[in-house]
Amino acid sequence: MVRKGVLLILVIVAAAAAVQAQRGRWERLGERVVTDKADHDTIGVTASRGTFTAVRFDVAGHAVDFHSVVIHFANGGDQRIEFKHTIPAGGSSRVVDIEGKDRAIKSIDFWYEAKSMNRGAKATVTAMGRN
Repeated sequence: MVRKGVLLILVIVAAAAAVQAQRGRWERLGERVVTDKADHDTIGVTASRGTFTAVRFDVAGHAVDFHSVVIHFANGGDQRIEFKHTIPAGGSSRVVDIEGKDRAIKSIDFWYEAKSMNRGAKATVTAMGRN
């Protein structure tokens, strides 16, 4: 009986590890402090960080109204994303799958509505990549 219980626990742990491996690991690609004075920023990412299958954006400090995002790849390609979405402070965007395979990200441009932020407000936008 004890052996069956231990075996069951091992199977559950192995299954959970396999699911986590399929989801990939999220890695911080970079961040920018955005203010009410601008409406475009760029997060530089070095190709030495490796390749990624998806990105998401985390926001801290103040909500940010996004308009669009362009991911620039090391091979010269781009992926344009219409991204009309408000991310609240402490929140995250939807996960955006990267088109193609083995895509090394060079930089990420994002446009947002600066006027939506309170005067003098600042927010930190962090780009996260899943590999």
